[in-house]
Amino acid sequence: MGLRINDTVPNFTAETDQGTIQFHDWIGDNWAILFSHPKDFTPVCTTEFGAVAQLADEWAKRDTKVIGVSVDGVEDHRKWKGDIEGFAGAKAGFPIIADEGLAVSKAFDMLPADAYLPDGRTPADSATVRSVFIIGPDKQLKLSMTYPMSVGRNFAEVLRALDGLQRTYNQPLATPANWEQGQDVIVAMALDDAAAEAKYGTLDKKLPYLRFAKNPN
Repeated sequence: MGLRINDTVPNFTAETDQGTIQFHDWIGDNWAILFSHPKDFTPVCTTEFGAVAQLADEWAKRDTKVIGVSVDGVEDHRKWKGDIEGFAGAKAGFPIIADEGLAVSKAFDMLPADAYLPDGRTPADSATVRSVFIIGPDKQLKLSMTYPMSVGRNFAEVLRALDGLQRTYNQPLATPANWEQGQDVIVAMALDDAAAEAKYGTLDKKLPYLRFAKNPN
């Protein structure tokens, strides 16, 4: 069975280019994003890691740790970061997990249980390892998305989704389509009109079940 929204994410110990981590301890009280790649020194992955590096200040503003995972080893990760930083013009300060045994990829259901890496492998042998997992401070999965090999991920959308998750975390709120930080939010039906207005002020009632409120501070 795959990992579902609101499941507690697997805890694991792994080697990274920055040393050994125990995943839940590494997350601590922060939000976390785990993003995976099929192989080091590949073109699309280099642009994606570069995009993550360029957003370092944005992750920090949101108390969010980011960590990559690739099925190559620690030394390859360290060497690859030179390419990433040269391309992106930004320091890749986040760790990358060395998932050579595929334990993390399988635990997060990115590869089947019987998957293995053949000798002389290519990125196609671990092609399904291109996913994003956003994890809350409660260590639960809040969002996941998986892309095909041919399409680079939009990390502006990952950032937007993170904003929405943080805006609605433990609140009776939701965000509408294409929501951006600071825009009006939707009040959940768990609150009747009186309770919603007491909590969030005047409502913009588009439909009986679609009620907007100003984005709370």
